[in-house]
Amino acid sequence: MAGSGSPILTVDGTGRRIAVVASSWHDVIMAALVDNAVSTLEDAGAAATVVRVPGTFELPVACRQLADHFDGLVALGVVIRGGTPHFDYVCAGATQGIIDVMTRTGTPIGFGVLTCDTEQQALARAGLPDSPENKGREAAEAVLATLTAFDAIRT
Repeated sequence: MAGSGSPILTVDGTGRRIAVVASSWHDVIMAALVDNAVSTLEDAGAAATVVRVPGTFELPVACRQLADHFDGLVALGVVIRGGTPHFDYVCAGATQGIIDVMTRTGTPIGFGVLTCDTEQQALARAGLPDSPENKGREAAEAVLATLTAFDAIRT
């Protein structure tokens, strides 16, 4: 079952500046992911700035441009499998690109890219009122928890 075993994170974003970098495909799903990430960040005391890009494939370059200007980032996107290898290339490229940005810059990025076989799977993870999962919230919590972990090792 998806979501089982996930950690319960206590997060504090006080004084943090976080950019939410979000793709534009799949309006309903993306609106929920963005709204949930922003509300999670703001509820934790962080300042959230939303930056929209055309698609999931553009997330890494946008994250790279923003990494030096924010404490952390949240990358949000949706890729739904179709009948061609496009899905595999976009998912692999976006994932590896985001990892590359994190390791090169040291800026944590909450990964909220949904890679689903069907639109129903994506809706179930979007954090809508009837969704069993909320990946926008989880990605926002992850970046704040990582920043807190960094603070602990710096002191």
